Amino acid sequence: MGMETVNIDKNVLSEFLARDLLDFFIRFGLIVVAVIACERVFAPFIPLMLWALILAVSLYPLHQAMCSRTGWSSTRAATMLVLSILLLLGVPTVMLGSSFAGNIFDVIHGFDPTEATLRPPPESLKDVPLIGEELFATWTEASADLPLFLEGLQPQLGNLGKAALSAAASTAGTLLFLFGALIVAGIMMAYGVSGTAAMERVFRRIAGEAQGTNLHRLSTLTVRSVAVGVVGVAFIQALLLGIGFMLAGIPAAGILAGVVLVIGIVQLPALLVSLPAIAYVWGVGEGGTAANVGLTVYFVLAGFADNVLKPLLLGRGVDVPMPVVLIGALGGMVSGGIMGLFVGAVMLSVGYELFMGWVNQLPPSESAETESSDGMGGVGGDHLTTANESTTS
Repeated sequence: MGMETVNIDKNVLSEFLARDLLDFFIRFGLIVVAVIACERVFAPFIPLMLWALILAVSLYPLHQAMCSRTGWSSTRAATMLVLSILLLLGVPTVMLGSSFAGNIFDVIHGFDPTEATLRPPPESLKDVPLIGEELFATWTEASADLPLFLEGLQPQLGNLGKAALSAAASTAGTLLFLFGALIVAGIMMAYGVSGTAAMERVFRRIAGEAQGTNLHRLSTLTVRSVAVGVVGVAFIQALLLGIGFMLAGIPAAGILAGVVLVIGIVQLPALLVSLPAIAYVWGVGEGGTAANVGLTVYFVLAGFADNVLKPLLLGRGVDVPMPVVLIGALGGMVSGGIMGLFVGAVMLSVGYELFMGWVNQLPPSESAETESSDGMGGVGGDHLTTANESTTS
């Protein structure tokens, strides 16, 4: 077939460029201006709303269970759930937060470098591979004249002290932020049915009718799996051990509870902290034998609590690699402080699952071929199919 020549009417092209294309750019510019203006207005509330959304998605199954078992309205169930959480978790959280801030202030303001001493290092330290000699020399220098050694590290210590004081001062604000987010989450749960439908329409608009619903369910599953099964378990375990530290009179109970929270999120055993606490109770504590036995049993049970809570709370159907959770938690803590520790782990996990769901999504032609070849509807490691099955179960 020969090449056909397409004649374009110059008047039609000129009219298109003069009117339609100009209208497109004007509309696009107005949309960009509106989006930027809305973002600047809403920016101060983004962290609060993001954390409230995570809490609402995580607690919504419990809210629905309360509605079905008690016959309460959605608003009343959300109110009672929020009040119960504030009473059960809010009081110990405030106590540990106050202890955390007080411990940091006491350490920084009570430390006198002129009176501090450091014993010489053991000779066996030299035998440590790679760093033994250097570490032995540094420790020896510090033990010879600790005030002079600390004076040489003054810039680094000054920055560290400022960061610690800032963290202590922001503890009250962080607790208020958490409680405010919980209240907003209660409002979201009260309108959960309409909110869920709206979010599903958004996903359908972005990804299409078929995949939009699957991506919406996958996002919901991931949020619940990480927020409840990883962050929630670590938070509950930190509260349990923190209360035990305070009852045992262990110094820096708030700081130790924060350490338990961090190592719980990065999936390390809490026994790394609870076992030294047991040693402190028996070696330094002032309690009697009965009290020490009770505290020992409590620390052991609290240290193993994650082994019981994770099977109960960890979501099914979503397998987020722990390095993703760890990077999200650490990155969130660097960029957003204590609250970023929670939000970062959840958000990076959601992004990872959505990306892998898109990667594992088969084109329509390949999907049809797979269904016809195995007769199983394409069961083969697809994240979206797994999310669907887990949500319906």
